[in-house]
Amino acid sequence: MAQLLPIAVALALVWSRRPWRLLRPIVTIAHEGGHVLTALLAGRRLAGVRLHADASGLTVSRGRSGGPGMVVMLLAGYLTPCLLGLAAAVLVDADQHQLILAVSVAALAALLVTVRNVFGLVVIVLTGAALVAAGFTAPAWVQRASAAVLAWFLLFGGLRSIGDLRRSRRRTRTRASDADQLARLTRVPAAVWIGVFVLAAGGAIVAAAALLVAA
Repeated sequence: MAQLLPIAVALALVWSRRPWRLLRPIVTIAHEGGHVLTALLAGRRLAGVRLHADASGLTVSRGRSGGPGMVVMLLAGYLTPCLLGLAAAVLVDADQHQLILAVSVAALAALLVTVRNVFGLVVIVLTGAALVAAGFTAPAWVQRASAAVLAWFLLFGGLRSIGDLRRSRRRTRTRASDADQLARLTRVPAAVWIGVFVLAAGGAIVAAAALLVAA
């Protein structure tokens, strides 16, 4: 029963309208962080990151407008929240919940120097402060529960953000999403890339459930 409680909390946060609007920037931070990391690994020059009040984000880098590096960078955005959620689930299963929160704070601090707008700075600072409170001042059981909820929130939130992408593309003719840019670079339809995102997110959730629920 205790294993299911973090799942229920995360689902409530992700699928309830108001909590999702408030907390969705956490998923955006992970999304843009994936772009930042892969851009740097691909040898691109990072120009900055912006996080917006509508939970959208933008990572600007300089380098070739095409090629494998650009493809990997675009691919990383929607995959990163789910992969981070799975990594967190692995650490929760290994009883390394405090490490999850500490690494998350360190990652936020590293991302902070790349942010170029006030809203983004505020969101990252507030998120970091919440993680510090949960990871370093709370009792051990609260730390573990917080880490488990964070893992499931990233997993479910990553999947919902992909669903939001599909709905957004149906409502508007604007074709500037990661999936559309991947389609232009690879000539593989955007719908196929969205399918890849969904499969990856679903696979991560199944793997996390095998670790934290079925065990």
